Amino acid sequence: MFSDGIRPGGDLTELDGVNDHRPLRRVAGHGRVQKRVLSPITPPGDNSPRQGVQKIIQTLSGTSNRLQCLIPDGPDLLPPVIIPTETEDVVMEEQPEHERVVAIIRDELSDPVSFVINKNLTVLVKIFTLDCCVARECWCFTTQGMCTVGQDELVVVLECLPNEEMVPRDILVHFNAIYQDASKGKRVHHMGHTILDMPFLESRDHCGFLYVRPTFQCLHKLILPEPPYIFAVLLQKWEIPWVKVFPIRLMLRLGAEFRYYPCPLISVRFRKPVYCEVGHTIMNILADLRNYKYQLPQVKGVTIHMEDKKTFINFPRNRYNDIIKVVNNSNDHVMALAANFSKEADSHLVCIQNDDGNYQTQAINIQNKPRKVTGASFVVFNGALKPASGLTAKSSIVEDGLMVQIVPEDMATLKQLLREMKGYTLGCGAIGGSQPDEVVELRWVEDDKEANVGVKSVIDDQAMDGVTSLRIHNSTDYIGESRMIRWTEVFLLQVPDGSTRGSWGDPVDLNKLAETLARACCVALTEHLDKLKEASMTKIGLRVAVDSEKVEYEIGANGEKLSADYMKALDMQLIPVMHQAASQNHDGPITLELLFHVLE
Repeated sequence: MFSDGIRPGGDLTELDGVNDHRPLRRVAGHGRVQKRVLSPITPPGDNSPRQGVQKIIQTLSGTSNRLQCLIPDGPDLLPPVIIPTETEDVVMEEQPEHERVVAIIRDELSDPVSFVINKNLTVLVKIFTLDCCVARECWCFTTQGMCTVGQDELVVVLECLPNEEMVPRDILVHFNAIYQDASKGKRVHHMGHTILDMPFLESRDHCGFLYVRPTFQCLHKLILPEPPYIFAVLLQKWEIPWVKVFPIRLMLRLGAEFRYYPCPLISVRFRKPVYCEVGHTIMNILADLRNYKYQLPQVKGVTIHMEDKKTFINFPRNRYNDIIKVVNNSNDHVMALAANFSKEADSHLVCIQNDDGNYQTQAINIQNKPRKVTGASFVVFNGALKPASGLTAKSSIVEDGLMVQIVPEDMATLKQLLREMKGYTLGCGAIGGSQPDEVVELRWVEDDKEANVGVKSVIDDQAMDGVTSLRIHNSTDYIGESRMIRWTEVFLLQVPDGSTRGSWGDPVDLNKLAETLARACCVALTEHLDKLKEASMTKIGLRVAVDSEKVEYEIGANGEKLSADYMKALDMQLIPVMHQAASQNHDGPITLELLFHVLE
């Protein structure tokens, strides 16, 4: 992967929509480097009202460090808050009082208030009555600025306590911790988690969060950031083993508990945990629920669909290499694989633990929709079926997954056909029967395109759905007079087909090309950072197309191209890099889009 891209010991969770692009190799990094670029230009100021928030944040006292947390140490003290007014101006209070702030947050006619966590991270807060779906009064906390450290924006929807008159400050503290971790390359992602080791929201039982991307849930009234974003759902202490080794089970179990498909986005304090002591479960065989040293392998995009007497196990073609790793790492008699939540299913198996500690199977489905396709959370192929059983194969539901028992010869055939990227159909039932009682079909399906869903280019609003991208956690920050520019992500819009087969060599190195383009763009724009900030162009996209016969680039922000004022410096830095790459490129067109942030 990019030498600036992945932290030491990182994994492919850093690559959104990874498609096994071999040139993106992992090279150890040592955190971000800062480089000052001297500028002869000092752009004029801008006193327009829309710059009020930026100007206030820039002038905060004692905040020379961009990462310095502005949340005071006192248990009830709040960070500076930016309060909207009836005019276009805003007002900031550096030592806000809970009573005054909560009154504004509760006012339905008032805009959300913004808590300033550090110079580049704010949190919008509002209280809503979600009468459209769950009929609960809730706090909504939404981050603005996580993207500047390569982290998806975060949303916490927290049910209000009766007569609550204090802002739940712990949420703000937790956001700051995530920001600090992400700045070091440790980010949270969909189906990921964070664990807390101290009392949180006035209880030791509140021990962490599960992070989920919304699917079928109602988002009406909520403050939503620009995609990509994820919701954080509060967990109880007894739920930790499941969020660590098998989070899809916990997500769906919460959905069953709250009767909300597939899971609630609301966090409820002091609730009863949905699981207790682990006890006897098939997961004791498939995962380490004690020391968390191993877990059921999971491949992005793999789903299990159960229909009437037919079960389909779907393997995306662009996940072939990951599937083969599972095949090769399995033993001769057992192969197990966790599945993903499927948006094509209208219901899903759920594993319920009763009061006696035993596990039972139920199903949760979309409200007012008939059940036609039911999803499952895992599959186990057991190749120990004896011919004396009188069965060709046997399929059965176990907890929230599927157990398929087959004879050893079929297990060998199944693995070989997967290696050849071929499908396989297993008929379950009595030997010699006229037709099987049930059919289990393993099939290769279209590529998994779940990466960057809802994301749009900042240049021209081009949809990025399904486009592979890489978050950059260890790039160089280029510092101007009072601000800096940071490269945070690269989208692989077009790369030659050979890249998926690992045939890239030294005529063109995607790593070097992207890094060199990022450096050239940062050097060109550093002298203009104040001007860009004052024009609210703080999220900038650079799209570069390189072919053997032509090169071109586009650069913009907020859906508009940058003005001609910036082109001379950009041409001087970018064109030589592009022509050098074109002279070495004989494999086909390359189109990359790099994302930058202008920071305080």
